Amino acid sequence: MSHDTYELKAEAREQVGKGSARAVRRNGKVPAVIYGDRQPPLAIALNYKDVYYKIHGGGFLTTIATIDVDGNKIQVLPKDFQLDPVKDFPVHVDFLRIGKDTQVNVDVPVHFINEDKSPGIKRGGVLNIVRHEVEFHCPANAIPEFITVDLTGADIGDSIHISAVTLPAGVKPVISDRDFTIATIAGSSAMKPETEETAEAAAAEVAAPVAEEK
Repeated sequence: MSHDTYELKAEAREQVGKGSARAVRRNGKVPAVIYGDRQPPLAIALNYKDVYYKIHGGGFLTTIATIDVDGNKIQVLPKDFQLDPVKDFPVHVDFLRIGKDTQVNVDVPVHFINEDKSPGIKRGGVLNIVRHEVEFHCPANAIPEFITVDLTGADIGDSIHISAVTLPAGVKPVISDRDFTIATIAGSSAMKPETEETAEAAAAEVAAPVAEEK
């Protein structure tokens, strides 16, 4: 599971719109909306400092929260937020109401382990990360904090695909039409980060001579 859950205090807003939102911000709060789970949207106002530290603390969009709206506790997942382009403070947040069967799409970070057990890296190769995050479809109450890519045995020219990663139950990649690349092990001269397309091309070039010898 992702980061520990937390609770936010909120007040219900009777009025919506730009004028109402500006008034909420002038009072030191952040306007927000809770939607989903086949219920009407609920406009709320949150404490500015609480929202600011949660957004900038990491894991905001993958952590389930409880919002106490005037005593009514609602389980939610933050889905989007807007920051002031100049001052970087939160100006609006969207929350998805979580039911027992709610499924969500979330971007999950990729962690790499056992670089010291990769022959390619030991010989001076470079780990080129094609995807630092992967978008998954999963139960809202079972969002992984990260996925782990084991580099044990990875040599120069190797590509690590999503099929090589063990995923938790119920967690599926949103991209389902191909076995996409997460990272490659390149020669030490290839210092530039690769895209998925260039990574696949490089892997094909390495594999071609081997195929011709057989």
